[in-house]
Amino acid sequence: MEFRVKDILKIQVAPALGCTEPVAIALGSAAAVSLLPEKRIDAIEIWVDPNIYKNGLAVSIPGTDGLSGLDMASALGAMGGDPKLRLEVLDSVDETAVTAAIEMVKAGRVKVNLLRDQVGLHIRTVVNGGGHTAESVITGLHDNVVSLSLDDQEIVESDLLPHAAEKNGTSRLAELEAWLKALTLDQLIELLDDLDDEDRNFLQAGVDVNLRLADYGLKHGPGLGVGRTMERLVRQGLIKRDMLVAARILASSAADARMSGVKLPAMSSAGSGNHGLTAILPIVAVEEFLSVDHALVIEAIGLSHIITAYVKAYTGRLSAICGCSVAAGAGATAGITYLMGGTKQHIAGAIKNLTEDLAGVICDGAKGGCALKLATAAGTAVQAALFSLQGVNVSFTDGIIGRSPEDTMKNIGTLTTQGMIETDRTILNIMLEKQFSDV
Repeated sequence: MEFRVKDILKIQVAPALGCTEPVAIALGSAAAVSLLPEKRIDAIEIWVDPNIYKNGLAVSIPGTDGLSGLDMASALGAMGGDPKLRLEVLDSVDETAVTAAIEMVKAGRVKVNLLRDQVGLHIRTVVNGGGHTAESVITGLHDNVVSLSLDDQEIVESDLLPHAAEKNGTSRLAELEAWLKALTLDQLIELLDDLDDEDRNFLQAGVDVNLRLADYGLKHGPGLGVGRTMERLVRQGLIKRDMLVAARILASSAADARMSGVKLPAMSSAGSGNHGLTAILPIVAVEEFLSVDHALVIEAIGLSHIITAYVKAYTGRLSAICGCSVAAGAGATAGITYLMGGTKQHIAGAIKNLTEDLAGVICDGAKGGCALKLATAAGTAVQAALFSLQGVNVSFTDGIIGRSPEDTMKNIGTLTTQGMIETDRTILNIMLEKQFSDV
């Protein structure tokens, strides 16, 4: 099946309010509740895969003044979420819904089950209320509602099922990823030739959305305040505002805002808001140092999304490796190199440079500290591009670096899907021990 850049953007890039893992949980609950004849909610039970559990455990939920937890996300979606908004499901949540959700969680009416052996994104939600039982299942994509049922009767027609798996069991995402894997870097770059005005306007909307988060983070310093702290260090003359630092400030300030639960959406990439921040904002930051047409910046961001999607096709949606570093970071460095006039060879070199630098960064769940990782990924994306443009290229004889950029990205996937399975379990166990410790 043949895809175009428009298809990649449609499937891989979307606005998301809050961290996409608790948001997906909220969507599952909201979707199930929408089926109940009476919107009475007595109890909720959810089953989630290890990576959804890991990423939804500690991150702040937007509009709740710092509340967190998978049970809380589920209750919020049930009490006030609008499933038609998909990844912005929590935009409709108000103070009344927050209060009701808190009471529901405190009463122990939300049960969370961890499917330790589940592979791939999976969220099953069962809501009991008014003598009825409603169920939703989300798989593959964070907003991919694949089944709905009421009192054990499957719902076949619903506006919430546009991304449902096809009869042959192959989702559109799986088809896209299989198609992407067959492309070379040259072919990935050539996809930019198909960008039309609609695509460019959509990419610009992503810039605007993510800049609003960055602006909020710089003004208010929420979360760890990484971005605002770096900006203050610049003003104090302790560090210089160069390309690397500008990229770090912009990406981390947006992550500060997003991870602290600020009620502003992010334009996601490959199913992650933080991937979207990393894929877009370092390129925006670099623009101020260059004399380039803004249309070229939009093309560079388009390439960034394409490369991010390509890497994620190998690593999977969620993994033990920080996708903001190795996937969105690869996208960002490719886009930056393209923006600076680099050739395919320069882009390939930049991707290899970044991979050598950041391949070992683990994902230990979504939380305020992600702002530090985004700062690192953003700065390294710029550095990898500059190094490649100056002739610095990591050799294929080094570690997991391949002879080609395609092989390098495949190796990242192999490392993630085969080499770090036990690492992922260990990370989750450490997090669970902390959660249930009396200390």
